[in-house]
Amino acid sequence: MSDGLKLNNIRDNNKARRGIKLLGRGIGSGLGKTSGRGGKGQTARSGCSLNGFEGGQTPLYRRLPKRGFVNIHRQKLYELDFFKINRIVKNGLLSKDSVIDRSFLVKIGYMPSHITGVSLIANGRAESPVKVAVTRASAKARSMLNEIGGALVID
Repeated sequence: MSDGLKLNNIRDNNKARRGIKLLGRGIGSGLGKTSGRGGKGQTARSGCSLNGFEGGQTPLYRRLPKRGFVNIHRQKLYELDFFKINRIVKNGLLSKDSVIDRSFLVKIGYMPSHITGVSLIANGRAESPVKVAVTRASAKARSMLNEIGGALVID
């Protein structure tokens, strides 16, 4: 009889599972008494972290100057370029008399729904005259779209 794979002889590979480290089992274990947590005080308590504490010296994050400005009202914009517009037209996703706008881009899966606006940038070459409704457009993108007879609406 062959000793193939049976339920009673299924085992992990040797040393595949490491046993748990038993803490607080006498001084000979090296992890007795305080179980590797040091002495009393703040660092012996659970939930303690002294990140950034430099022993009474002014910490690095307070020594360095504050730089820059973060505009909390900044609008997140999706960058729409002519490569993407050409791909939309080539794939047949754009029907006659339809407009490429935020809701259209979200519907066809080109843009995530949490982004609030669309920015038209002059990347690529304008090939087909389309109607585009965007939040903002660069001057070069406007002129490229006007050259081929496309329409641009700024919301």
